[in-house]
Amino acid sequence: MWVNFHMHSQYCDGKGTLPEYVAAAKEQGMPAVGFSSHAPVPFDCVWCMKAGRLEDYLKEVELLQRSTTEIELYKGLEIDFIPDIISPGDFAPRLDYTIGSVHFVDAFADGRPWEIDGLHTLFLEGLDKIFQGDIRAVIKRYYALTRQMVQTSVPDVIGHLDKIKIQNIDNKFYLESDAWYVDEIDRTLDAIAESSAIVEVNTRGLYQKKSTTPYPSPWILERLHAKRIPITLSSDAHHPSDITNQFNDTARLLLDIGFKHLSVLLKGKWQPVSFHPHGINA
Repeated sequence: MWVNFHMHSQYCDGKGTLPEYVAAAKEQGMPAVGFSSHAPVPFDCVWCMKAGRLEDYLKEVELLQRSTTEIELYKGLEIDFIPDIISPGDFAPRLDYTIGSVHFVDAFADGRPWEIDGLHTLFLEGLDKIFQGDIRAVIKRYYALTRQMVQTSVPDVIGHLDKIKIQNIDNKFYLESDAWYVDEIDRTLDAIAESSAIVEVNTRGLYQKKSTTPYPSPWILERLHAKRIPITLSSDAHHPSDITNQFNDTARLLLDIGFKHLSVLLKGKWQPVSFHPHGINA
């Protein structure tokens, strides 16, 4: 049996209702799940929750929490970090947990925030117009924002740490073994190690076939293990059928690296539990 705390419903860009996620989790015998729709942002965003729906979302989760006894349900949001605009701390007081993620890196001249994990054509536009084609500057800025989030508004969970790699198709911009890239990762992991944050191991890129490895890459996972940074396993599900997608194979990878525990939210607190290729020991 597994748990999963990164799931998106019809309140944002997900395809399932909250009860449908609960039903799917019960069918798999999951002891706990958490809802984490994309938090509202103060600009147009097609995949974020609309600000006017936040109260309905929170109330529906709370209603399900009161009416469900077979499984623990937790109220969360995936919250963007954009300096001086939005951060995990803005929503934390009303939630059971937060996922903090970087989806936007700076902005175009007209003020539009630049989404770095959307269409590749949009990525190329921002690379050219905002960073004058300097991919190193983009990557350095992306990880600098992650460090700033950890240092100023630390979330419970850091979402898809290296997701920007999906734009590095066929390694056309850089190799992950390049010294400058490794240095950015190490600096970021050092910042995380000094915080209370958990790093999620996110399988969405695998089942979407946008990446051949989870977020983050195996060599980064090895560094996480060496630094004793806690991890949790997430599917970033946008449909109830994906709540444990690619978990078994990814668990084997984690065990091979040497991880013995996953951080999970049970009985109201994050705690380490041992796991095996088919689930957690809880």
